[in-house]
Amino acid sequence: MQTLSVVITTPPSSYLTITAIDYITHAIKAGVDIVGVFFYQDGVLNASANIAIANDEYQTHKHWQKLNTEHGVNLHVCITACEKRGLSDDIIDMVNTEVTRSNISQYFTVSGLGELVELTAKSERMVQF
Repeated sequence: MQTLSVVITTPPSSYLTITAIDYITHAIKAGVDIVGVFFYQDGVLNASANIAIANDEYQTHKHWQKLNTEHGVNLHVCITACEKRGLSDDIIDMVNTEVTRSNISQYFTVSGLGELVELTAKSERMVQF
């Protein structure tokens, strides 16, 4: 079986992100095993739990969710790139000084660049969008 890992560096509003989702979907239909998707640079914005896309536009966040829940595609997001863009899995309530929530979608796994190395090593091919 062929194996593939994908790196996403484009934001949810980019046509390249839509192309990446279509590419992954067609690869799954063709029997390719998707080792994982790694979101880096502006690609981490796809993991925002607070994203609001107009109803008449392509709902990238729903498609990432579907790839994760229906096809078991692991979605890894670089925590360093997230923090540079205001995303965090530990948001501290300044009044109670407690970790209260995350603004990263539950369908994404917070990772580091080491995970990108692992995905690359486990797959025959890697594609970046």
